[in-house]
Amino acid sequence: MIELEHLTKRYGEKLAVDGLTFTVRPGVVTGFLGPNGSGKSTTMRMMLGLDKPSSGEVRIDGKRYIDLKEPLRYIGGLLEARGVHPGRSAHNHLLCLAQSNEISPSRVNEVLDIVGLTSVAHKRSKGFSLGMGQRLGIAGALLGDPQVLLFDEPVNGLDPEGIHWIRNLIRDLADQGRTVFVSSHLMSEMALTADHLIVIGQGRLLADTTMADFITHNAHSFVRIRTPQPERLIAVLSAEGIGWDRGDEGSFEVSDVPAEQLGELAARHRLVLHELSPQRASLEEAFMRMTATSVEYHAHTPSENNGTASAGAPGAPPGAEPGSGPGSSGWGAHRKRGEGR
Repeated sequence: MIELEHLTKRYGEKLAVDGLTFTVRPGVVTGFLGPNGSGKSTTMRMMLGLDKPSSGEVRIDGKRYIDLKEPLRYIGGLLEARGVHPGRSAHNHLLCLAQSNEISPSRVNEVLDIVGLTSVAHKRSKGFSLGMGQRLGIAGALLGDPQVLLFDEPVNGLDPEGIHWIRNLIRDLADQGRTVFVSSHLMSEMALTADHLIVIGQGRLLADTTMADFITHNAHSFVRIRTPQPERLIAVLSAEGIGWDRGDEGSFEVSDVPAEQLGELAARHRLVLHELSPQRASLEEAFMRMTATSVEYHAHTPSENNGTASAGAPGAPPGAEPGSGPGSSGWGAHRKRGEGR
């Protein structure tokens, strides 16, 4: 278990981490999200004793990192995969780590096999690709067979097979009852991997919740309906007091009513449906909405720089129209409010 209590870090006048308090529990994969500059890397460095907090503390299974006699046996971390002497082979790099923590040399071959580097174990790391270096960093994190693991951008540089492998590895580690803390900007991967989320912005805690609750409370899910009898559908929904929105391609979008209930309603009224499909909100959508006011670095498209994007909301994707930005009260440019709302 990892426990943070009022963890704070200042660099001069810059407040990088602002009083973070949360717990990372064993048996689940906890995702760590935040925009660039939000303090994620600084927080993880303090967890591993690489940066000293200005105030507050981090405890690993009840102990400070500095008090761990053989830290790799307690916590394994991947923060910077390229932090390897280029003249050392993968085997010798891991062997040095093992010897410094009184880990059996036989464990070196075990983790090289786990990460798929056995065939290049005695090659110098300077010739490794980004993906191979990433696998070596993961091997270092696993070396002490620790109960607590931290991974910062673990899929960086991996090919599709490697991404599938690390996803399954992380899930398996959590299923073994270990504490697994993963930071990533790849929302699609985080959505497939994490059970719980810690979200920060500008160094402050924004959310500490399950994946399902985070998406439910920060993004929009609805049921899409298409019918050749649109006027009858409007009449039926209005009679039931059910609100609706116009969607694209002549569809209707209904929120807060299960698809099953809508299907039964259509059947009772002999209403022909060509589509009745639940549309689930994405983690990316929920993340963008929650962190919209916490983004420190805003990029702009060339059209915005030329002053031609005034119709779109600030921070909206290229081509977006009014009402489609993360901070907008509308849901999309194509939507029009229904009379039944």
